[in-house]
Amino acid sequence: MITSALPYANGPIHIGHLAGAYLPADIYARYMRLKGKDVAFVCGSDEHGVPVTLRAKKEGIKPQQVVDKYHTINKKAFEDFGISFDMYHRTSDPLHHETASAFFKHLYDKGVFVEKESKQYYDEQEKQFLADRYIVGTCPKCGNENAYGDQCEKCGSTLSPEELKNPRSALSGNQPIKKKTKHWYLPLDKIQEEWLEEWIDSHKPKGNKQETEEWKTNVYGQCKSWLDQGLQPRAVTRDLNWGVPVPIDGADGKVLYVWFDAPIGYISATKALEGSEFRVHNSEFSWKDYWQNKDTKLLHFIGKDNIVFHCLIFPAMLKAHGDYILPENIPSNEFMNLEGDKISTSRNWAVWLHEYLEDFPNKEDVLRYCLISNMPENKDSEFTWKDFQEKNNSELVGILANFINRVVVLTHKYFDGVVPEGYEFNETLRLKIEQSTNVIDKHISSYQFRAALQEFMNIAREGNKYLTDAEPWKLEKGDPKIPQVLFDCIQVCGVLQKCMEIFLPFTSKKLATILKIEEPQLQNVAPGTQLGKPEHLFTRIEDKDIQKQIDKLQNSKKQNMEANSSIVNPQSEITFDDFMKMNIKVGTIKSAEKHPDADKLLKLEVDLGSETRTIVSGIAQHYQPENIVGTQVSVLTNLAPRKIRGIESQGMILMAENTDGKLAFVSPDKTVDSGSEIR
Repeated sequence: MITSALPYANGPIHIGHLAGAYLPADIYARYMRLKGKDVAFVCGSDEHGVPVTLRAKKEGIKPQQVVDKYHTINKKAFEDFGISFDMYHRTSDPLHHETASAFFKHLYDKGVFVEKESKQYYDEQEKQFLADRYIVGTCPKCGNENAYGDQCEKCGSTLSPEELKNPRSALSGNQPIKKKTKHWYLPLDKIQEEWLEEWIDSHKPKGNKQETEEWKTNVYGQCKSWLDQGLQPRAVTRDLNWGVPVPIDGADGKVLYVWFDAPIGYISATKALEGSEFRVHNSEFSWKDYWQNKDTKLLHFIGKDNIVFHCLIFPAMLKAHGDYILPENIPSNEFMNLEGDKISTSRNWAVWLHEYLEDFPNKEDVLRYCLISNMPENKDSEFTWKDFQEKNNSELVGILANFINRVVVLTHKYFDGVVPEGYEFNETLRLKIEQSTNVIDKHISSYQFRAALQEFMNIAREGNKYLTDAEPWKLEKGDPKIPQVLFDCIQVCGVLQKCMEIFLPFTSKKLATILKIEEPQLQNVAPGTQLGKPEHLFTRIEDKDIQKQIDKLQNSKKQNMEANSSIVNPQSEITFDDFMKMNIKVGTIKSAEKHPDADKLLKLEVDLGSETRTIVSGIAQHYQPENIVGTQVSVLTNLAPRKIRGIESQGMILMAENTDGKLAFVSPDKTVDSGSEIR
């Protein structure tokens, strides 16, 4: 049972989504099918999140219109890109409402939930309780003034609405009030104590050797961080009018919280397979075989922002229900950046999948190859258009396509395209290729897709070397070495075709047509086979095509800056006395190092003249630690100390931020004494 995180149906899919959750899952699903495994691979649109209602309000339309639009766009983009879902469902479907309602009712009847009355933020003007995403304010950790009530997208911190400074309603802009309401909570504190922590520890990485039951270090580490802080009861219902209605008496005007209903979407998507073509080819299919059979292997492929939901909360839900298996592994990837900056949907700094498919027709596999080769498996990675061009021209065209084309052309030249008969695959070459396929198998089994792709290309390199060393074009026609060499190289092409089915499915289909392979086979292009005509499997990408994409991004940045420059600062005025309350001094950075538990944070030691303070700052994506030692900075020194990821921060470094998110130190124009006051 393979799942990919359900994307919000409030916008299109971009390359960061693909590299994080969808390509990894597709590779694994294709690999398992080639091995003859019984696989169900599902996904679908998450259509009940607050981002959907915010988009609807912004565009002046109904939420259903929003999700209908983006579900259609994304479903088609996934299909056109070759993501081989067996089912791409949607959470607004009645089948999902029925499944999620039944799941909640089952837990409710078992007495799993805790019913609590509490005060929550309420917008008096809109006459509506505010979900976390409807509340914005100042992040207590990095000072971002537009953090959401559940997360700061600038520093990545997980928040609660109560932590925000100066909270305001995203609907009206007004300061909300607190009003009593009743909700049902999943007692994660109790679940942690009873079994969850022990279960997480059972997946602890044991060293360099990756076993299938072990989780990635980044996944396990984030889980332990949450557990060490102690899990708290989490509400499973919300006061909203868009979502799955809570199916019990006394819950009018309440829906299931999106984090509760969305993962159940995996189950409802699997149920939907019963009425699909999947069932036609598997007449004995039952969705329960994939969710309630202890011999089934359940895998969730996600990005790192979904770790807490898939590793802690959803397993807690499944276990509490009692009828479901728990995931064996949850391979999570980090984030992919774009041209030196973080991908941002709000700033339109992204490569959108549906637009790529329009701009580069018949080049689906080029993007697949580039994203896999740069996949952010253990740390954030980078996509650039120049690298995309280089990988296509040098590797796909120069190595892979070049080898296959030479083999097919030579076979037509010497043998009219017929695979030579009476020959056995060269044993030395065969063993090398077999070793490579074993390495690919090992890497994919342990979710190391970049390394698997690299080994796939090594097969093409080995074939190229073998052909180049043999130089059959220099031999006299009739030399017995020629048919042997070409027979061997054709067998290498057959291996490449099977491997392509995992990584490059469109090219795999083209090569299968050339090699007259009806089903993916290994080392078995039959003697006597009449090969198809030579075809260039990949073509060069020119500089003008790449510059067009770079210009497109830069235009998006320019338009965003112009739009932001016209926005009036919504902050209210302060008095001179308010300003005088701030104690700002010049400090000199004496040492800097990366925070051991957070990629975006640096731990700084700052000399303030009379003292040296430890300050944790969210600038790791903008500065390398070794490059800022000795820099003079502005420090807010009378800010209350705060622990940030386990380290007490004793002040705040003031930074200037432009409209595209770039940070710069606020420094004196000439060196002054550390501790000098800024007035």
